[in-house]
Amino acid sequence: MRKILFGVVITLVVLFTFKYCDSKKRDHAVLQENSALIQKQIKNVGKLIVTEGHFSQVFNYKNSKALFGPFITTEKKALVVVNAEVTVAYDLSKIEFDIDESTKTLTILSIPKEEIKINPDLEYYDIKADFLNPFDGSDYNDIKNKVNASLIKKIDASDLKKNAENRLISELSKFYILTNSLGWTLQYNKEPITNMEVFQSIKL
Repeated sequence: MRKILFGVVITLVVLFTFKYCDSKKRDHAVLQENSALIQKQIKNVGKLIVTEGHFSQVFNYKNSKALFGPFITTEKKALVVVNAEVTVAYDLSKIEFDIDESTKTLTILSIPKEEIKINPDLEYYDIKADFLNPFDGSDYNDIKNKVNASLIKKIDASDLKKNAENRLISELSKFYILTNSLGWTLQYNKEPITNMEVFQSIKL
């Protein structure tokens, strides 16, 4: 009887150990599967987000030059019509992140800064210049620099950058949806993202 009881105990211990080890393996497999799924989602999101805008402006360009002291002054001027295509883009392939399987935490380490590209189309009208003060390459470069500086101010005053940021937040929210559904934690700037309201209010 004692031998039978001893055999039953040994059998139960073996079964329990096998079941425990099998359970740990399955848990680890699920964890690896979730980690792979998160990495795949990050790769899918890692694309270029582009917001486009159009700006038009008219400039009056003037340049005066004194010759022989204050006695003779020559002036050149032009009317410049600018039509510019502007893009604000985020290259999410440059996003940096860390996946911690032990704590089931996805940490966004850094988000790339926006990239602003300005493609101005300049048309010149009513160009007037003096023989002693003609239009040359330096004038066209000066006009282009002034146009770009003015357009940057217009972009900053417009909703273009804010719209691009909203699109970025919308794209990154997919991380929160995924991690939340898997029972993981999403973290940015050492702060856990606990709901969509918190996520949409993060400082980029």
